[in-house]
Amino acid sequence: MAKIGIFYGSTSGITEEIATTIREKLGEEECDLYSMEDDFDEYGQLLDYDYLLLGCSTWGAGDVQNDWRDPLFEMELEKPDFSGKTIALFGAGDQVDHGTEFVSALGKMYSHFKTLGATLVGEFPNEGYTFEYSSALMDDKFVGLPIDEINQSDKTEERIDQWVESIRPIFLEN
Repeated sequence: MAKIGIFYGSTSGITEEIATTIREKLGEEECDLYSMEDDFDEYGQLLDYDYLLLGCSTWGAGDVQNDWRDPLFEMELEKPDFSGKTIALFGAGDQVDHGTEFVSALGKMYSHFKTLGATLVGEFPNEGYTFEYSSALMDDKFVGLPIDEINQSDKTEERIDQWVESIRPIFLEN
């Protein structure tokens, strides 16, 4: 088992592409990659790792992607202990057509795992984005890496590089 578990939910394939790119940049030997739809059995898999990268796109009125709904609901009921776990979030959103809830699923994931005792890292500056509202924005920074592949695909690689370099010391040098 690798040191880092990357778990993602992806409906359109964008979050999957982001997860794969992050894994390549951190080192494939360091990261196990799981699709919440295809490879995920139960939330206990998350507890197998001390370091987690969780990817989720935003749907509807700021909701998490479908593959995350049941595991998060089960965690709400059973309240597993994520103390000692370090989590960084990433996700896809559309700041033009869905600018009233841009990557808000990351805000929900942040609050959820914080409540369960996890340490959340990997904030990202909000410069260069244009949106109306996001629950993923705290203290003028995003709680994780927001990617808008629809409107700003030309910035995706640079943003992933910047974010990976910011989390690398936490995830690989501890």
